[in-house]
Amino acid sequence: SHEAVAEAAAVASPHEERGDVVKAYVILTEGYEPSDALTTELQEFMKSETAPYKYPRRIEFTDELPKTSSGKIRRIELREREEEMFGQ
Repeated sequence: SHEAVAEAAAVASPHEERGDVVKAYVILTEGYEPSDALTTELQEFMKSETAPYKYPRRIEFTDELPKTSSGKIRRIELREREEEMFGQ
């Protein structure tokens, strides 16, 4: 519900010490640009909206999310990206 976020999806991302952490793939609303400051702002926003342990520890800004023909986000593809990226 943050004004900078047009669309987002959250998945588990492998982490050496924690097992998995929450990672959010975020499409920004027009007029917003990816930055470290925006990442921190979104993380703080999520901490205030949900339980503090549920906030996304990793955020990746993207231009599109993989979707099915009916328009549902294919989270399995995002999880597979994470496994490939972190060698799991």
